[in-house]
Amino acid sequence: MKTRVITISREFGSGGRLIAQRVATRLGWKIYDRNLIEKIAEKSGLAKEFIEEKGESAAAGQHLAYSVPAGFGSFLTGQSVFDKLYVMQYNIIKEIADEAPCVIVGRCADYILRDRTDCFRVFVHADIDYRIKQVSDTYKELYNVEAKDMRKFLEGLDKKRKLYYRYNTDRVWDDVRNYELCLKSSSMSLDECATVIISCIES
Repeated sequence: MKTRVITISREFGSGGRLIAQRVATRLGWKIYDRNLIEKIAEKSGLAKEFIEEKGESAAAGQHLAYSVPAGFGSFLTGQSVFDKLYVMQYNIIKEIADEAPCVIVGRCADYILRDRTDCFRVFVHADIDYRIKQVSDTYKELYNVEAKDMRKFLEGLDKKRKLYYRYNTDRVWDDVRNYELCLKSSSMSLDECATVIISCIES
């Protein structure tokens, strides 16, 4: 079956989001990244900032630490807000995958769409020094992280994403067996990464 959906999971700072944008532009497909956050916020009533921060990563035990207060939207009292957020993401990703050919960035989309034969799953990773440079150049002020603390910051993000992925999928986030293709973006340009992905789905 012809590929209609590409999911791109990525290490923070590896350029996975930029690769996804290049792939979507060259294919003429829709891309769901930050606009997916807006969809989830609209349906859930949760703040976009909360969804962006908590929709892909988790600290140990946080799913058990937060429960939904009484009268909070359509959520049931006592249920974890993180569990409800995942269910909301799950349903929306299923919906958009049915609508039109698209590229979906992160948010366990590779797992959520695991049974689709028209889905091509990609994992983008990079050497830590490459990631440190990319994040320092692009996100240093946004995250207010000193250069000397960047390695620890990235390692902490990796740990949180692994915990989140494990919690919701019972899988290992960076296990190559979960993906059709794994790319090391520190060994090639972002354009070359996009070309490889497109070549794979067109071959």
